[in-house]
Amino acid sequence: MDFSFLNNDLESWAIAVAVLLGATLAMHWLRRLALHKMQVLSQRTDTLADDLVAKMLRKTYLLIMVTVSSYLASLALELTDKQRLVVSRIAIAALILQLAIWGDTLLRAWRDHAYVNDVPRKASRTILCFLLRLALWVIAFLMVLDNFGFNITTLVASLGIGGIAVALAVQNILGDLFASLSIMLDKPFEIGDFIIVGDVLGSVEHIGLKTTRLRGLGGEQVIFANSDLLKSRIHNHKRMETRRVAFVLRVAYGASDRQLARIPVLIREVVDAEAMAAFERAHFFNYGEWSLNFEVVYHFQSPDYIAHMDTQQAILLEIYRRFEREGIRFAHPLSIVRMAEGQEFPSPQAVGAAGSAFRH
Repeated sequence: MDFSFLNNDLESWAIAVAVLLGATLAMHWLRRLALHKMQVLSQRTDTLADDLVAKMLRKTYLLIMVTVSSYLASLALELTDKQRLVVSRIAIAALILQLAIWGDTLLRAWRDHAYVNDVPRKASRTILCFLLRLALWVIAFLMVLDNFGFNITTLVASLGIGGIAVALAVQNILGDLFASLSIMLDKPFEIGDFIIVGDVLGSVEHIGLKTTRLRGLGGEQVIFANSDLLKSRIHNHKRMETRRVAFVLRVAYGASDRQLARIPVLIREVVDAEAMAAFERAHFFNYGEWSLNFEVVYHFQSPDYIAHMDTQQAILLEIYRRFEREGIRFAHPLSIVRMAEGQEFPSPQAVGAAGSAFRH
């Protein structure tokens, strides 16, 4: 019992070893218990959080638990300030390393989950995950160096200056890269969406790290830089829930008041007969120079453009048939010149305008 090592007797060393073994076994048992609970919970639910926690727990290493337990065991020993500082720094470095491993595991699990559920943005998620993992390990490395007493101020300043220089050299590429990340996170459009950017119409085919590609209506491929794309106003027709359709019917002068009063009712019947059309209004809204003008508004309950045009065609054809049956005439440009004798002749300009309208 008189044995002494590093100014500590056998009893102190026995207590320290017991603390080391007990703390290690306790942490290992808690890890296995928590892992079992998370696995059971992940089988019952479809949430991602419990799966991520289970993956993080699997990456809890025994060596790090032993290191932390060693620090707890050292509290039972008489150590010099220098020795205690070394033990505490090693324990802190082990904790930093374990936190970095957990964070890296979390990021890789998020990336793998995205691969399955968001395939079109695989490239963007890959580069985002890489940048986050790089930042995580750089921060962990700097914290470990600072923990062991190294002056990292100069190193951080050097990294900052170097980063600014690189950013200035590749600012256009970085602009497109961060625009790609913004598209990935904010999702103003997705693969397959029909969008309008300026005077370009097309379906989104690919969202890359630098460019986004559209398939134009003429079959050509239109390529936008991601940064330029986000600076433009984007009309996303894929996310349109309904279409508001408005058009004007021009009725010729000479229609009776009964016919004019009948037109809104007739139009409502025609629109209501279409399953995907929701009638809003039809009004005689003004007297034109050569026509009586009715404004019609309805809502088409689908974003499908082809279906919308089919319904529009059916409505217009049926209105034409109804007008034929009711004896209501459509108006076309015509002006009347009254002669002194009371006879009426169309003016040459009106005849020319009517002939041009007929030809077109």
